[in-house]
Amino acid sequence: MMTKEQYIASLRELHLNLYRFGERVENVVDDPIVRPSLNSFAATYELAEDPQYEDLMCATSSLTGRKINRFTHLHQSTDDLIKKVKMQRLLGQKTAACFQRCVGLDAANAVFSTTYETDAACGTAYHENFKRFWTDVQDHDWAVDGAMTDVKGDRGLPPSQQADPDLFLHVVERTPDGIYVTGAKAHQTGYLNSHYVLVMPTLSMRQGDEDYAVSFACPTDAPGITLILGRQSCDTRKLEQYNDIDVGNKLYGGHEVLVIFDHVFIPNERIFLNGETAFAGMMVERFAGYHRQSYGGCKVGVGDVLIGATALATEMAGCAKASHVTDKLIEMVHLNETLYCCGIACSSQGAPTKAGNYLIDLLLANVCKQNVTRFPYEIARLAQDLAGGLMVTQPSEADYRNPATHDYIEKYLKGVASVPTEDRMRVLRLIENLTMGTAAVGYLPESMHGAGSPQAQRIMIARQANMDRKKELARTIARI
Repeated sequence: MMTKEQYIASLRELHLNLYRFGERVENVVDDPIVRPSLNSFAATYELAEDPQYEDLMCATSSLTGRKINRFTHLHQSTDDLIKKVKMQRLLGQKTAACFQRCVGLDAANAVFSTTYETDAACGTAYHENFKRFWTDVQDHDWAVDGAMTDVKGDRGLPPSQQADPDLFLHVVERTPDGIYVTGAKAHQTGYLNSHYVLVMPTLSMRQGDEDYAVSFACPTDAPGITLILGRQSCDTRKLEQYNDIDVGNKLYGGHEVLVIFDHVFIPNERIFLNGETAFAGMMVERFAGYHRQSYGGCKVGVGDVLIGATALATEMAGCAKASHVTDKLIEMVHLNETLYCCGIACSSQGAPTKAGNYLIDLLLANVCKQNVTRFPYEIARLAQDLAGGLMVTQPSEADYRNPATHDYIEKYLKGVASVPTEDRMRVLRLIENLTMGTAAVGYLPESMHGAGSPQAQRIMIARQANMDRKKELARTIARI
């Protein structure tokens, strides 16, 4: 397993073709906009080195029998699934941001089981391809980004009927040695901090969509890949001279990029699906299920930090003992723990796939994510309610550091006499960051759209609900 320092050093060996704010980024690792997200990702390596977290952060490989980072593990039991959620909550608590490595873990477990069943039905060799690749991942402790979301173009048309065929990533050329692919993957979380990208289809495929039913792995800096960084609210605060307070969470963060594949070569040994449309949907549903489980851990950990910051803000303002304040904090805890319950529940009810790794209960995982599309927004609303308007109206740190205005800010932004004004400013900026700033991207819109939009979960809930069984129960009781 890599140490945090080895991981960061390994990223310096990549040659990512990244653009942000209209310019090419020459040093991605030290870029001030990107670096907080790297720090979050690096926490997955750092905590794995800490003996007190070994049981959560590490596992024994089912492929090699060696000790590995849990973020490269193929789940072997419901206990593994539960530990995954607990690990994600821990990292959310430590970073108060998206730590990005979940998507690769969820993709790996989905591809592992899907390739096994594809091979059994089609006589292909994708499962062995994937096992060899994932053994390399575990042995090197590589960071892998999972890429599913295509840009989709006209949502009313399937991939093969789009006016521009590149609006879904697809095979454009097949050779004896491999394939060439063109297209784009959007909203890619953690790509800049990963060594490899594991690509999957974005939806179920039908006859005629064979070129779009493709899954593969390639280096994140493979020739032909161009990256464009997504904007985040308040992101340029990271570039300001005085950014220690105003950023809110200076050390940690997340990022999303648009990943463009322009005739990128994929060798045969890194291909895990190539035209088998009947299995594209299986891969999508299993990845989505795993990733919807993930939100019952990571968002809960971030929620813990937000609840703590809100409680501090009320204490610093001198209103913590008011009954309505206490009641709102209780509601925040109730909502947050309900999300955690769902993550643990879908994990505890998991079962083995035909390939041997464990899959969560898909119905409960989708219920988990459906709640995540709602509860963090209410938690954030209550946080803003209790923090007060100063969260978004307090002067900048530059003004706080300016001798001409410092004393005024120190005097008039004072809350409880025993609390330093600067501490109060820091807590309020953290709440702003988590509910409106760069971290809010990973906490709120990601809660809504990550792992599929709310309607996607409702569709899966309908499929998994077994309504016929429920009707039969009612018929029996009613003696119909």
